[in-house]
Parts: sequence; structure tokens; C-alpha cells
Amino acid sequence: MLTKKEQSLLDALEPMAKAEGVELVTLEIVGAKKAPTIRVFIDTDKGVGFDELASAQSWINEIMDEIDPFPGAYTLEVSSPGIDRPLRTAEHFARFTGERAVVKTTSPVDGRSSFTGEIVSAGEASVSIDCEGTVFEIPFAQVKRANLKGTVNF
Repeated sequence: MLTKKEQSLLDALEPMAKAEGVELVTLEIVGAKKAPTIRVFIDTDKGVGFDELASAQSWINEIMDEIDPFPGAYTLEVSSPGIDRPLRTAEHFARFTGERAVVKTTSPVDGRSSFTGEIVSAGEASVSIDCEGTVFEIPFAQVKRANLKGTVNF
């Protein structure tokens, strides 16, 4: 799900995140190659507010300055995962069992590459998604992108 560069940056941030009591939900690099944007999505047990974002921005920026991930300029964004929270690990899928999710795969699984449904279960190697009564077993190795499908009740 992550590129090698994204994974290496996430790995560099992980020790400090644990020390700060912050979960690194995911990291993505987007935009132009000459001036990319590094987006880091964080969460905490108490949620994410302005103070958590400001604090994380500070230590993440320090680490990024140390490792200097790109020649030239880049933009750093630190954000909460939001209502459509990204799902990256087996633990993420397991934690949100029973919730609706959208999963896109790198290649077709049972003839499909897009799944929207309820997370039934998650093991070490795959996640089961119930799409309108049909359960699909999707290997994590084939997950390109996944997120919760947030709902707002008015």
C-alpha cells in the first residue's frame, strides 16, 4: 500500500510517535516531484485536536529536516484521519470490524478491484469484506488503498 519512500519515512517517524503516544495512521507523498507534499495522518486515544496537531507538526518537521527526504523544497501536512479514515494495517482492519469500508485492489479479486461493504474479519494475511451479502477475502498484498466509509447522521 505504501511506496518504499513512504514506508521509509513512516519507519523514521514511528519511534518518536510511540514516545509521544501518537498513532501514525498513514503517510502519503503527493504532488509534483520537484516540490512534493508529505501528508502524515495521526490519531491518539483522545482524538486529534489543534494541540495534538501542533505538537506532532513540530517533532515530525524536526525529523524530516534531519533526514531531508527530497532535494529542494517539499510541503509537510499533518492531519487527523477524518471520517473516511485510511486503513493500512491488519490491526486497522481488525479494530474497525463491523464498520463499512472501501477497498481498492492492485489486481482483480474474484473479478473485482473495488469493494464497498462491512469489514467481517481481518487476519494476518487478508481482510474479509461483506459486499451486499457476498463475502470477499482480499489479501493485504493486493490492497492498493482502503478507508472507512464514513456516515453522518443528521
